[in-house]
Amino acid sequence: MDEDRRVRELDAQTVREASAEQIPLLLHEVREDILLALLDHPAFDETHLCLLLERQDLSARILEEIARRKSFLTSHRVKRALAAHPHIPRLVGMRLLRDLYLLDLVQLSLQPSVHAELRRLAEEQLIARLPQLPLGQKIMLARRGPGRLAGGLLAEGQAQVVAAVLDSPFLTEAQVLKVLARERLAGGVFTALARHPRWSRLEQVRLAIVRHRAAPLPVALSLLPSIRITDLKALAATGLLTEGLRAHVRQEVERRQEHPARKSGTP
Repeated sequence: MDEDRRVRELDAQTVREASAEQIPLLLHEVREDILLALLDHPAFDETHLCLLLERQDLSARILEEIARRKSFLTSHRVKRALAAHPHIPRLVGMRLLRDLYLLDLVQLSLQPSVHAELRRLAEEQLIARLPQLPLGQKIMLARRGPGRLAGGLLAEGQAQVVAAVLDSPFLTEAQVLKVLARERLAGGVFTALARHPRWSRLEQVRLAIVRHRAAPLPVALSLLPSIRITDLKALAATGLLTEGLRAHVRQEVERRQEHPARKSGTP
């Protein structure tokens, strides 16, 4: 009988008594009873376990058993691999998130194979930690973090962080508009958005800046020439603007009407 065949015919008790050299082969077993028995092998170590957790076909039962064993969870590598597994039970995954490092949470939140709810919870943990983080870590997260986190960093309004987050590929228009819907924002947020080559081109972003009462007047005025006349008229008719800005909006409308050949969206 060759080695492969002998391993395939092993029962749980024999697996526990198998030689250490057989463990790498046993890691590929499909039967749950063999894998569960393998966890009890005296030579089964962290390296073996991390290799096992690379298998995307592991069942929730196997993962739950691994997470139940405190000796396995002394390893950060194991906790990280468990949390990232697509079949990790929800409650187990939630418990593991509390022990993960900042970058682990970033990676989990961006990994499509991770359960959607766990990705969301990872984002929420990152957002909750923001007030305690030093500037350097915030800048790192601004460049690498998911969209919701990018929105949270933008709302904080720290100049260096805002500069980094506006270049993030994960920041979306929806997140920017959500930030601009907040009642209180630092003036630098409006200035940075209005000057940014990507965000200043978006019509809804420009309108949201002009509508916001906290937007610095020079910033709002710089955007008026790029806003369509129909939107300017609508803005002038609302009670959202300060009286000073409303007067400038009306002046812009009058200027456009005096020069009807001038296309909307241009000075």
